[in-house]
Amino acid sequence: MPSKGVRVYTYIAVPGCSIELSVPGQTIIVNELNRFSNVDMEVESHAIESFLDKRGRFTFKVYQHGNQITEQWISVNAITGNASGGTMESIANTPSILHNNDFIVSYGFYEAGSGHDLLPKQHQCYITIAPNYASWIGSVAPPGSDLENKPFTRLVLPAAHDVGMNSMESTDAVLRRVGGAVVGTLVGNSPVLTQLADKLSGDAIALIAPNIIFSLAITQKDSLATMLQIGARYFEFRPAHLHSAVRSSGALPDRLYFQHGAIPGMAYDAFLRDVVTFLRAHPAEIVMVQLRFDGVPDACARPSDEEKRQYLDEALRQAHGELVVGNLDDMKRASIAQLRRERKRLIMLDGVDSLSTYSDEGNATVTGDSIVAALPRVLTPDNQRGKAFVNIQCQATASNIPKAVVYSVLEASATTSCLLATKGICDSKTLPWCRDNVLRTCELDQLVVMMNDWIDGATADVAVNLSRERLAR
Repeated sequence: MPSKGVRVYTYIAVPGCSIELSVPGQTIIVNELNRFSNVDMEVESHAIESFLDKRGRFTFKVYQHGNQITEQWISVNAITGNASGGTMESIANTPSILHNNDFIVSYGFYEAGSGHDLLPKQHQCYITIAPNYASWIGSVAPPGSDLENKPFTRLVLPAAHDVGMNSMESTDAVLRRVGGAVVGTLVGNSPVLTQLADKLSGDAIALIAPNIIFSLAITQKDSLATMLQIGARYFEFRPAHLHSAVRSSGALPDRLYFQHGAIPGMAYDAFLRDVVTFLRAHPAEIVMVQLRFDGVPDACARPSDEEKRQYLDEALRQAHGELVVGNLDDMKRASIAQLRRERKRLIMLDGVDSLSTYSDEGNATVTGDSIVAALPRVLTPDNQRGKAFVNIQCQATASNIPKAVVYSVLEASATTSCLLATKGICDSKTLPWCRDNVLRTCELDQLVVMMNDWIDGATADVAVNLSRERLAR
């Protein structure tokens, strides 16, 4: 009988919590702590009572000590494979859930549709339950403790990859004013457009412009405030002006935005303002920001040093002297206690030389195997020598696989992303590798960053526990 599979990836780091997974005729309970679990479920047509309507719900419920915290669901058609309706139909409407300021449930659902030879044929769902890590540095290195006197570089910082691409708000404003035809300008010379051009006219491409940009660029779905509560403490930001082709359109105010190529995301002043607000509310925490401009086209004017100072000064004005900006030297030389004492809890880097595990070839994967295989080859003592820090990039970049993007744009729903398709698969391999090998492969006093798309509690929990272990040495 026809059926459609759902693969569920779970991670629980909060005692007393459990996840109930269900499809018609099958229920599974996951409750093991600190285990990366993969569960395969099947929406079977014979298990659905209706003779004509063969849609069955895939549902997950989160419990703590027997009390239900949340229920999320989507209808899966056992015959066509399509998933629709319910609370998980739109990626943009699946924000992380903060429960009683105690723990956070992060989740996402990828609709596989009828399947494809490159992307997963099963629907994909990831669910993580982890503590609210809004104050995790204060927890692992409490003020006044001996651990506070350890180097800041002992920490392993969770990081949100492309933090500024957490919504379509800026891009939608441009598309509304300029029209979908500008998508070719925004994505530049992407091979994806070549693939699409073989299938669609220019007018048709313009109509699905939001789908194209979503599949290529959106890598987060939570607010910056939530990412910080999940535990993120390192951010790369590419601040630049709008592309010259749209800058004069009036679609957005003329200021600096995160630029993914020429696709605008979060405003830079809003990013800085939210980071400063968070640091003022959490006096034991430290955030590191690196400005980068790789991949930003010349048509997106870069800020001058004076403009960057103006943005930073404006953000710090609200702190009334509580914060002082630290630099690379502060990050490398100072203990956690010194940074707190000197009020240098916002470390700003610009153009530093770090060691990244990312490569266009290795991270262009739908399985994550090539990422894991590359990690020990990259993280050698010789490669780390002289680098400002190590950046372990856990996310895949399926948007570099043209056929995968064409599928997610043309055949799947408007909120299905080929980037999200690989989230659970890769995390179930890259995060355990980091947990088991970072202490061995990364120099003890070399700061480590663990970066991921769709920042979640499992990424944060692994990084926080590694920080505890490195501080204890």
